[in-house]
Amino acid sequence: MTKYSLILVLFFGFDIISQAQDFPQDSVSIVSDGIELGGMLMYPKDHSSALTTPVVLIIQGSGPTDKDGNSNLSTGKNNALLYVAQALAEEGIASLRYDKRGMGMSGQTPVIETNLTFDDFITDAQNWVLYLSKNAKFGKIGVLGHSQGALIASVVSQSEKVSALVSAAGTGNSIDQTILKQIKDNPFNPAQIYKEAEEIFKQLEMGASVDSIPPYFSSLFRKTIQPFMSSWMKYDPKEELKKVNCAIWIVNGTTDIQVSTKDAGALKEAQPRAELTIIEGMNHVLKESPEERNTNLATYSNPKLPLHPLFVEKMKDFFKKQLR
Repeated sequence: MTKYSLILVLFFGFDIISQAQDFPQDSVSIVSDGIELGGMLMYPKDHSSALTTPVVLIIQGSGPTDKDGNSNLSTGKNNALLYVAQALAEEGIASLRYDKRGMGMSGQTPVIETNLTFDDFITDAQNWVLYLSKNAKFGKIGVLGHSQGALIASVVSQSEKVSALVSAAGTGNSIDQTILKQIKDNPFNPAQIYKEAEEIFKQLEMGASVDSIPPYFSSLFRKTIQPFMSSWMKYDPKEELKKVNCAIWIVNGTTDIQVSTKDAGALKEAQPRAELTIIEGMNHVLKESPEERNTNLATYSNPKLPLHPLFVEKMKDFFKKQLR
């Protein structure tokens, strides 16, 4: 590891897995802000066209992460969101997972990174909620967001169309504060690294473009991503969660090396009526893992490890209670 190593893991997809099963699926599409988006609806095996079924919109984490939870930056596939969907289907709950604009089933229209903002992701999720609310197949709507997706889910769940929200491993601070903390907490980073990042964020907060970027920040603060970063840091997860009126479950694990349990506590403090569960031995990818860094990170690409059983159990119970 170099001395300029950064733990900027929020920009990478996440990988979680359950036991593979077959459930009925339909490919669907909508037009959001002039861009065609594609996704997959998964139904319980006993789904009947004569009955409405509760449904959950699943929102993935940051970076080039597809509808199944697989990142282009990772070797191999773990099908994170696919298996979350299957766990819901086991409980008689349908789900919709979708590709981000410019990716996979949503890749018909090329997306120019410079023109992309965090608000675009919010708009897309809101339009998927609208699609579900107009579909006669479905009853109550839930939303589950993981990591960056938890913030998007909090904004989307401010709609009266949403009956339940799950914030899984969501941060308690804005993205600039989260990244600055990661930089500060990494013992390999010299003090000037923090100061340089802090100054860049100050410029982005004012809407300015930063031309001179140190080489070790060339990916994080590349010119084309700066508009997205500026729009993202305007959102404080705590403030957005305060605006949510539906049922809320906040969940995180004690061995999450990306988002600490303090983040979950901050969200709970901001929204006292939310349910909070801290799962012993669960890491950021919702698997059982020790805290030791190398072993923990190895679980991110191990397809043999299932989702933490307590997470699956409590997720099913929460949505069954709130969406029936």
